[in-house]
Amino acid sequence: MGRQNPGPQKALNLLRSRLCNSNFIFKPFCDSPDSNYSKLKFSVSSSITEACNNSILLLGPRGSGKMAVLELVLNDLLVEYPDTLSVITLNGLLHSDDNCAFKEIARQLCMEHNLMFSKMASFDDNSQFMVAMLRECGLAHKTIIFVLNEFDLFAQGKQRILYSLLDAMQSVTSQAVVIGVSCRLDADQLLEKRVRSRFSHRKLLFLPPSKEELQRLLEHILSLPMDSSLPHDYAVEFNAKIKNILTDEKFKEIINNYLNSDSTVNHFLRFRAVSYMDLEFGFLSLENFRTALPNFQRKPKLESIIDCSILELYILVCMKRLEVKEQNSYNFNSVMKEYKSIHDSFKTSDYYSQSVCLRAFEHLLQRELICFTDNRGSSHSIEFRPVKLLISYVELHQGLKSYRSCPAILLKLMER
Repeated sequence: MGRQNPGPQKALNLLRSRLCNSNFIFKPFCDSPDSNYSKLKFSVSSSITEACNNSILLLGPRGSGKMAVLELVLNDLLVEYPDTLSVITLNGLLHSDDNCAFKEIARQLCMEHNLMFSKMASFDDNSQFMVAMLRECGLAHKTIIFVLNEFDLFAQGKQRILYSLLDAMQSVTSQAVVIGVSCRLDADQLLEKRVRSRFSHRKLLFLPPSKEELQRLLEHILSLPMDSSLPHDYAVEFNAKIKNILTDEKFKEIINNYLNSDSTVNHFLRFRAVSYMDLEFGFLSLENFRTALPNFQRKPKLESIIDCSILELYILVCMKRLEVKEQNSYNFNSVMKEYKSIHDSFKTSDYYSQSVCLRAFEHLLQRELICFTDNRGSSHSIEFRPVKLLISYVELHQGLKSYRSCPAILLKLMER
């Protein structure tokens, strides 16, 4: 395939545009009536057509497609009901403060309905305006959809914004849908009793794709369309080569390595083997995927583990063991008790004084492999402040295996 042939360059541009288009990527997951797309669309559309209030939570790990599927549903509904639908979007990272949230709701409602927005309006003014707009829109048979991204952050503190919103929806004249999006599976358990009683407790769980779904997703993204400006013979040959790659056992090994590191769709889209496509050859090859894998798997925290001292590795393993034991809150002193129990059980030679361990603990904090879970100032003693790990089990296990002089006992403890 010569350089003068525009086919490979057009194909490369098409594949790159697809990787940046979440609507295209998630279309295969929307076909089934059992898909989250179908369930969410049915739930929201029935609320619109039946003029009733509703609330629903979308839960799942980051990168599993919650917001992408929600945007697909909202885009479809805005086409189907262009004059009867308004979408108000809040993010817990930006609007978890009640005053800020009410002001943002008022601003978006004013923009949606061509009203004047007052920056000087008080908290009560904005709250009353929201209630009045819900009533007016309900009387006009218009539905307001509130999207609360990072829902768990709204569930912290006094939860006044959630209570006000859900309480206003109890009125027979209002017509609204609240959709919460969170990576915390227990987000609904964070709600106060008064808020929980007004929530409908509908939940959709988003999971990372299976091997079969990933295979289908790859074929969907990488196969060239037959009805495009691309040469027909070139598209046929390109698609045939893609099918051969996807069925190759060596390719399946690459996919298994990917699943071991992070199986979410969002993470997978950064695995851009298409960037290594040789335009002179004109086709994707197995070598392109193999070349992309090391860059795809590079993890700074994993590299930091390899540079840790033996004592620091013991502390990390102790913290992981405490989490496996479902000890939700632990501090330096708890870690030291676990460290001592390991020493007493296995009579290890790697045992250090508490002051030396504290310095290693502080070093892990500086490297951001662990962090405090509270927001207290530095005036509080480090030994008593609750901490948590910032690395996954897979990262820690891989780091231990890559460590040249890692004590065998640590690997044994991790495999228990």
